[in-house]
Amino acid sequence: MKRLFDIVLATTGLVVTAPVILLGAVAVRATSPGPAFYLANRAGLRGGPFHVFKLRTMQHDQDPKRDRITAENDSRVTPVGRLLRTFKIDELPQLWNILRGDMSFVGPRPEDLEIVRQHYSPEQMRVLDVRPGLTTPGQVEWYPDLLYHDPPPPGTGVEEHYLARHLPFKVAQDLEYVDSSSLLLDIRVLCGTLWCVAVRSRLAPPPRKPLPIAADAVEGQSPDASAEPVRSPES
Repeated sequence: MKRLFDIVLATTGLVVTAPVILLGAVAVRATSPGPAFYLANRAGLRGGPFHVFKLRTMQHDQDPKRDRITAENDSRVTPVGRLLRTFKIDELPQLWNILRGDMSFVGPRPEDLEIVRQHYSPEQMRVLDVRPGLTTPGQVEWYPDLLYHDPPPPGTGVEEHYLARHLPFKVAQDLEYVDSSSLLLDIRVLCGTLWCVAVRSRLAPPPRKPLPIAADAVEGQSPDASAEPVRSPES
């Protein structure tokens, strides 16, 4: 049922958003050198590698040794790319990934393949038991993203901060989705995502809130048992 839902909605979405994707691609090519689309190497169902399709939002030919995580005001993001990111237009080509069966509409966001191989614990690998998603409950609850609510302290790199704090928290939320997913929850998350993109993005920035995890959380570690329990995100 979920796969049929994805196919019907992705087909409809591609037909409706094709002009937007085309305009976005033209804007990317016209304002910065390089291809219009970017293929990101990600871990998919059961850990199999696949390429996520996105409109390119960064300058072309970036140093691969630089952070794989994009900072809130990352200098690599082009002006057009920033606009595309604000309204999630850069993510629309992933409708093709959904139609192909690489992804689903709702599920854990696909992680960088090397981060999965190097930093996921056996328990965290369970998020790969389902298809990765275009959106996830955590993205609605923590709009616009975790870096906005929990930026790295001075002297800490974005990727280092992500691996130490955001990755274990994000995967813990994703595991909750894996254990309690349903079509009704998917519909709620999709509605919440559309509200964030169409309405919330036009309002004042949301108040920052602390992550309910220990300040000394480390890479690959689950949230501290003494901290506030991770709640099931609501859309």
